[in-house]
Amino acid sequence: MESGLSSAGPARSLGPGLGLGLHRFPHGCTPLSHQVAGHKYGKSELGMLQHPDGTVLKQLQPPPRGPRELNFYNMVFGSSCHEHVFLELRKFLPKFLGTWTPTTAPNELYLKLEDVTRKFNKPCIMDVKIGKKSYDPDASAEKIQQQISKYPLMEEIGFLVLGMRVYQFSSDSYMTYDQRYGRGLTKETLKDGLSRFFHDGSCLRKDAVASSIREVENILQWFENQSKLCFYASSLLFVYEGLPQLTAMGVGDESHKPPKGIKRTGEVVEYNNNVHVLSSSENGMMEASVGQSLSNMYALHRKGCSRAHQSVVPLQLKNAEQDHSICKCLTLVSPGQPNGNEIKQLEKDLVHTSSTLQEPPEVDVRMIDFAHVFPSNTKDEEYIYGLRHLISVLRNMLDD
Repeated sequence: MESGLSSAGPARSLGPGLGLGLHRFPHGCTPLSHQVAGHKYGKSELGMLQHPDGTVLKQLQPPPRGPRELNFYNMVFGSSCHEHVFLELRKFLPKFLGTWTPTTAPNELYLKLEDVTRKFNKPCIMDVKIGKKSYDPDASAEKIQQQISKYPLMEEIGFLVLGMRVYQFSSDSYMTYDQRYGRGLTKETLKDGLSRFFHDGSCLRKDAVASSIREVENILQWFENQSKLCFYASSLLFVYEGLPQLTAMGVGDESHKPPKGIKRTGEVVEYNNNVHVLSSSENGMMEASVGQSLSNMYALHRKGCSRAHQSVVPLQLKNAEQDHSICKCLTLVSPGQPNGNEIKQLEKDLVHTSSTLQEPPEVDVRMIDFAHVFPSNTKDEEYIYGLRHLISVLRNMLDD
């Protein structure tokens, strides 16, 4: 198993082994279990919190980082803000809903932020630090050397994968990659390493890649038109729907749930929000029992991924894909190969469903982490460099 690969807690609830009884949380709040990077809750290892109303709570960091981040949010989201460049920036950030202080700890202050993963059923999440430097102009020589040593390729590559959590449709499980995985990526392995975020266990989700490119290009356009701020150690949060749109919209029935996945002996993954390690005998038994059904259920799935559904998806659906309505990585849940009538009926159902249902966005990319944002009078060329290289790597994935 590669370095940096681990099991993750379920998307909406706390995973096993985290010892809730050892930690005290503000009343009604719980750890935000679907975070993927190094955000911490106080001095513990549990990261940010989820407020009962569904928002995210990020504890204010010590000065100067915490006040600087709070000032940034107040500047961009303040009611008195009328500057066009900041008003445009709002759509690329999680909504800022003010600050929050628990009644049990009046000296603690939290940023109250939108949970951008909330609208997704099976959110696939990736945190990517952007820029040629992960230290700000005020950093000491010791801090600079420390940051460079963590990832010497940062200046050349312009971004760093801090973590990702990917839903595997074929096994109904999540795979999580931490900072060690991202820092282990080289120039030669960068594209393949990043592509794991867009792989659902059966194929590369090129629809999600293409949509992500458009989202990042919009952020790049904002940076190319502004010269008021420079961002250091800031990230992009990528989220896309891991559950194929057909299943999310209710096409098919409950008897055709995805099989419980097959993994190599000793791999740790989530199965329906439970961690389970396969033994050698268990693994062999599962292969024998579901191997045939896998070949039947996913034959069209694999074919559609490789041929982009040229022979299956009608023109109306191809157009709909561009509007994030239909997942290009189409999965047809059927006990065997469909006949022509079944395909025609499915096409009709899809066209009708996509035209009558308003689906949530398939992909969302937001800027996060603003403890190192500084005023400027020039373009943020180092952040722009990172965005351009990231877009280039993503485009290369579409060429494969």
